[in-house]
Amino acid sequence: MFVRVVMGYDGSLEANVAIDVGALLFPGAQAQITYLWVPPFASDKVRRRLRARARDLDDLVALIEQEGECEAQRLVSMGVALARDAGWQAEPLLRRTWGGEGWRIAQIAEDVDADVVLVGSRGLGGTRALLGSVSDVIVHYCSRPMVVVPHPMLSGEHAALSDGPLIVGWDGSAGAQSACSAAMKLFPKRDVLLVSVDGDADAAAPPEADGTGGREVRHVNVHRGHGLPASGIANALIAAASDRDAAAIVVGSRGRSAMREIFLGSVTMATLHHAERPVVVVPGEWSAG
Repeated sequence: MFVRVVMGYDGSLEANVAIDVGALLFPGAQAQITYLWVPPFASDKVRRRLRARARDLDDLVALIEQEGECEAQRLVSMGVALARDAGWQAEPLLRRTWGGEGWRIAQIAEDVDADVVLVGSRGLGGTRALLGSVSDVIVHYCSRPMVVVPHPMLSGEHAALSDGPLIVGWDGSAGAQSACSAAMKLFPKRDVLLVSVDGDADAAAPPEADGTGGREVRHVNVHRGHGLPASGIANALIAAASDRDAAAIVVGSRGRSAMREIFLGSVTMATLHHAERPVVVVPGEWSAG
């Protein structure tokens, strides 16, 4: 299966690392390296040089736009080159925008029928990732699974990306079912570990392992970690991923609104803030079909 990826790219170190990580999670993927250009895109030095050449204000604006677009094309081309070197079938996707980058990336993912959206975080928690709050908006509104890649990752965490199992937050809910289905579709050769916390009474039996291609699908219970309820559950999932050298943590969300209710309340956001491995967030309305 070729996974179709929309990669939110901004030329940062974190975005470059996310390409490397994404290529290990989704080898051979078809990737749209997506850069959202917000005019005017030109440094102060470039503007000063152009000001000396411009005949009038209109000419200056046109020159700045021209140079900005060329710079944006160079930047996205750099991301494409990195992606191709990593083994992806990558193409540039350059769009002009005037803000709302998160919504635009979510829209692009639907327009190109992507299987997954990938972004890199800047090491400041899941809601302060690529382009500031872009990943937060995508998590809340994107109808496709989203992968947030933390930075930095330790060597052992990076080594697990190639063939490590998946930790799926499991409480028997529809959101957890969607998360499990996404894990099995997007990672067809990975073992899946369904992790419930403190023997959740609402946790139904895990789904039948039909059509798993010989992979192992297991259900385990772990004890809640330290902290408030949401952070305690998130810490338990993160610890389970560390103990089992997992490639990624997969969590489901409920609903689609400005105040989206996240799996087990705010567990998904707590996981995004604190995880040291990639986190896959699966919308509640997502369907494997």
